[in-house]
Amino acid sequence: MKQTSAIPDFYYFIFAVYEPFLTFTGFIGAIIDPQGTHNAQAPWRNSSPPPATLPQATIVTIIQLGHVCALVGAVNCFILSAARRHLHDQVALQERIAFALLTPLMVGDLLHLYVTLWALGDQRWNFRNWSPMLWATILLGLTLIIPRIAWHLGVGRYVDSRDGATSRSYMREKR
Repeated sequence: MKQTSAIPDFYYFIFAVYEPFLTFTGFIGAIIDPQGTHNAQAPWRNSSPPPATLPQATIVTIIQLGHVCALVGAVNCFILSAARRHLHDQVALQERIAFALLTPLMVGDLLHLYVTLWALGDQRWNFRNWSPMLWATILLGLTLIIPRIAWHLGVGRYVDSRDGATSRSYMREKR
């Protein structure tokens, strides 16, 4: 069956429901326990335990980072919902809007994974010492980047350059 949406239900669920849920959960976690959020980001070496207290600037930065993540989730939800609702009969335009949103997010996903692994230094491949938060960051990041790559590849969705040309030639043949 031919897809007639650039944002079918699966992609809508991942990017407009699941991702905002993850980002808001992270924000709430940062608000409730900024020190725990800080300390869980990476493994601590035996010679340097996590600090007993964090400077106020670090707490503010952690909460601001959580807020930015939640904001990204909210933007996803609002833009994809509006595109599906108001552009349901203009699928090529719906695809362009989704592309404009999902492309920088895909680049951000790739950079997030790269920077996280880079920042771990010599601990990056020492999986046994990874904290549960670090595992969650990597694994949940993959649950977002893989569908984003699939969306960009046109898996299970309308792609104007592929499906629009077929529809247009079919319509010409019917005339």
